[in-house]
Amino acid sequence: MKLKPRVRTAGRSLGMIGLGIGVLGLALGRDDVAPTLAMPHAPALEATSLGAAPLSAVPFIPSPPVTVVTELPRAATASTANLQQGDRILWNGRTMNLPWARWLDGANQARFGLSDAALMQGLGADLLDTTNADRQPVQWFGVPIAAAVRRAGAYRYVDLTDLARSRNWQMRPNGTALEITAPTPRVTAIRRGRQPWGDRLVIDLDGPAPFQPVEERNQLTLALDANLAPALAANRDALPIDSAIAANRTVLTIPFAAGLRPRIYTLAQPDRIVIDLRADALPNRTIRWAPSLTWRQQYLTLGGDRFPAVWLDLDPKAAGTQLRPVPVNTSSQTGIAPLIQTAQVNQTAAAINGGYFNRNNQLPLGAMRRDGRWLSGPILNRGAIAWDNAGNFSVGRLALTETIEGAGQTWTLTHLNSGYIQAGLARYSRDWGGFYTPLTDGEIGILVQGDRVIQQINGTTAGAGSFPIPDNGYLLVARSFRTAANALAVGTSVRLQGRTTPANFEALPHILAAGPLLIDGGRVVLDPAAEGFSDAFIRERAARSGVGLTANGRLLIVAIHNRVGGSGPSLGEFAQLMGTLGATRAVNLDGGSSTTLYLGGQLLDRPSRTAARVHGILGVFLSP
Repeated sequence: MKLKPRVRTAGRSLGMIGLGIGVLGLALGRDDVAPTLAMPHAPALEATSLGAAPLSAVPFIPSPPVTVVTELPRAATASTANLQQGDRILWNGRTMNLPWARWLDGANQARFGLSDAALMQGLGADLLDTTNADRQPVQWFGVPIAAAVRRAGAYRYVDLTDLARSRNWQMRPNGTALEITAPTPRVTAIRRGRQPWGDRLVIDLDGPAPFQPVEERNQLTLALDANLAPALAANRDALPIDSAIAANRTVLTIPFAAGLRPRIYTLAQPDRIVIDLRADALPNRTIRWAPSLTWRQQYLTLGGDRFPAVWLDLDPKAAGTQLRPVPVNTSSQTGIAPLIQTAQVNQTAAAINGGYFNRNNQLPLGAMRRDGRWLSGPILNRGAIAWDNAGNFSVGRLALTETIEGAGQTWTLTHLNSGYIQAGLARYSRDWGGFYTPLTDGEIGILVQGDRVIQQINGTTAGAGSFPIPDNGYLLVARSFRTAANALAVGTSVRLQGRTTPANFEALPHILAAGPLLIDGGRVVLDPAAEGFSDAFIRERAARSGVGLTANGRLLIVAIHNRVGGSGPSLGEFAQLMGTLGATRAVNLDGGSSTTLYLGGQLLDRPSRTAARVHGILGVFLSP
């Protein structure tokens, strides 16, 4: 396959690789292997016809035999007092915004660790299967090594001190930056050819080279810390892909057909980067990331279809493990942001997108309660999950009924802290923010403080002006309901009462609702029409995210994307897939472009550039 080169310079900021590049785009190809001890089988490199490309065919390379992973020396456990963390790596003077750490072992020797994101996005290393939360097997241009792991806050760091020494790296901390000086290899050949399952690109090097993949729609940009060999540099027009050259750096632009994804892995002797562009690019993974948390991914078969599933298997009762709903904005319920940004700001170890919202006004359309405070209230009796700090859970279709008594009358409120619009009386507390901006024309704001109406404000048009929300009180908003506003005159004493359905939700301080409810009592109970979803939504096939509980009390945090060669799962298919994973109770979360799963500094299920901004997240917090 020969593509017309687009000659350009590498002057744009290709060195600044963000933290959110999805692992589906970065994943290094491998088959399922026994945890910790077995080397993965990289797909064999078949002989390839390259048409007019003036490069020799890729030779046949058999899969390597099963090999015991080499274990790096275990660093002695150190206290957090001697841990230094930073957020920038300077590789031969080039900046990568990726986390690292330095600590002292029991012999008072410095150890250096790179985060998962730094390993996979900065170096191009692959993380292999493990059942040991304290050891992480890593493969990077050679025999896999099982390195010690150091966890701190929202990240874990893989100790690469001995690997760095064997590769002649010089490492030195400089403030928040880790300076790494390393040899710069050369790219000696580039080959591309068709395969029965898609397309393959092979890049030969004369030494191991860090590389940074950035996937966009139907295009992979691969930046290598390597030079093009003189013969290749002089004949770039003959290369099967576009290339750009900068000082000690080569940037390759690799287009691919719709429906394909890159699967990337490395080989040694000689050193090679292999990129397989295929419809089934997701590698199997089972990585015990922390004592209470396992990262898993594989294809799930349903009927004749295969769906790529990425999920976190969590023990919510484990010591130091907490689950919390996390809003994007801590001072107001208005706003959306990339999930990765919200996760990092709040120091969550793992996260998935939360419930629904209005993308235009950026207001919530579903329940989020944290520590007993309703940040936003439920709507339309939709599916929700509730839990306490001890890891006890409940699921159900959630309703909140609030009533106001005053002037001899009782009114049932429509909603609490919600962007959902309905005629009647709605309530907004300080958890909504300091002010409320009218959502419809002609609204009347009724300020309540100390169980007494203290002020009324007449609004004009939607989006104009604002009503203050009193401290130690709340705001009632009358929409097309002047009779209630007239009755609740200034000075009127009022009484607020509320209850949840199911009743046991009231005792659970944390709630997240989206819907529909998928599984309860081990049965699929899907009824999206009863939860107020439109026919178009019900028919849609799209990426899905959800949470489920197993019979033995584990929590599954799940993202499932498009089936191989087709679209994402329907709601019914998603419910069945959640059951396949072992969920006996499950709730659907927001989906489509909002579907985003995060762990330890990176997105696991998609490239960050394809992830939509979301209103809130479900965060997992881990402490020692």
